[in-house]
This record gives sequence, structure tokens and C-alpha cells, in this order.
Amino acid sequence: MAKSDPLLSVDDIHTYYGESYVLQGVDLDMAVGKIVALLGRNGMGKTTFIRSVAGLTPPRRGTITFKANAIVGYAPYKIAQLGMALVPQGRRIFSSLTVRENLLVPTSALAGGKAWGPKGSGRWNLSTVLKEFPQLAERTGQLGGSLSGGEQQMLAIGRALMANPDLILMDEPSEGLSPVLVKQIEEIMRSIREQGHSILLVEQNFGLAMAVADYVYVITSGRIVYHGPPDELAGQAEILDRHLGI
Repeated sequence: MAKSDPLLSVDDIHTYYGESYVLQGVDLDMAVGKIVALLGRNGMGKTTFIRSVAGLTPPRRGTITFKANAIVGYAPYKIAQLGMALVPQGRRIFSSLTVRENLLVPTSALAGGKAWGPKGSGRWNLSTVLKEFPQLAERTGQLGGSLSGGEQQMLAIGRALMANPDLILMDEPSEGLSPVLVKQIEEIMRSIREQGHSILLVEQNFGLAMAVADYVYVITSGRIVYHGPPDELAGQAEILDRHLGI
């Protein structure tokens, strides 16, 4: 992959749940070291898009290229091994495992026995993740299910970082969090970008997305209806009102 090539390129994907036609020809490109936000109302296809990219709900038509690899049809674990990690909606941490055990899942034998990522990119390990998330450092022996919602979200992000990914997919990371914790999530995403990771962000919190994104897409009924820099979107009153309810 040349430096000028997109990290992720999605071209005309069509994704279904059974006979339900959800994504109806979606395109999206993102570069290395950027945060791209996908915005839209509930039920418009945002999570389906994340699932399509991660290989969990593959599109029936169209192409997805990640690091110059055409990944439609790849098993999710194969896509992860290429350098992609998911912070799923609802956190999905392992409630019966400790914080430490949750963080070590990407480095376990179950996950291939190592943190994935390009050679020499293993910045993230248990020590550096706990330094980034001091709340978790105080609770390494505590069960994941006993953490607060905010702590569980930190754990989900920390777990993704342990894989040393090039691209992190974040699905509604601010969901259910207080304004103080949303601000902390914003700062964490900025820090992750500064350290060279790219983030594809699906988010209902318009303020958060606009604060961190380098580029924004708006999706309605499975189609992209707008894309551009966040400062330009801020001036699109019709798009904001009609498609985002703002």
C-alpha cells in the first residue's frame, strides 16, 4: 500500500439482513491517521456499515479495500489480523473476566497469541494501556461486569488498542455517558489519532463527532446524502435539519 492510497476504501456496497435492503450503494474513503465520522438518525444504516467493514455482515455487492486488500468475504478474524479493531456498540466487554483479562484477550492464544499490527508498531501493551486509562489501572482485578458504564467504555477502547490496530471502528462510544465522560472520550480519540491510528466513528452525539472528525459523512436510509469537512457541514442547515434533526 502506497502512502497516498486510502487506508480504507468502500465502493458501492449493498448490504442486507435477509430480504431487508439496508445499505444501498454506500461509498466512503479514509486516509491514514484521520478520524472519519458517519452520522445519521437511528435505523439509517450506521451500525450495518460498521458490521459490513468488519466482516460481520458482509455486503452482497460492492468492494471494501483495507490496506490494499479486497476484504469482502474475509472472515472477521482475518480482517482483524490485517490491523482492524472494533469498539462495538454497547461495549461488549466480557463481564465475567477481570479488567486485566479483558485487556489481554487480543494477545491470547485464542486470538492468535500476539497483538496484531505491522512490524514495529506494538506501542500498546498492558502497561501503556493502563497508563492511558488510569481508572482501569486501579481496577485490574475487578470483574468487567462490575464497572460503571464509562469504565466499561474505556475498557472496550483499551482492549481494541491492545491489538495495535491501524484502524479502529467505534460504534456509538458516547452512548449512555455523562457529559464529563463524553469529553474524556473526545480527548482519548484525539490522543489515539496523534499516535498514528485512524478511527471510523459512528456517533449520535453531533457535538462530539464535529469536535474530533477530520471528515464527515451523513447517511439516510442506507445512502450517503452528504460528505465533507465538519466546518462545511455546520453551515448546511437543510442537511442538519432534514437528516440529523438539528
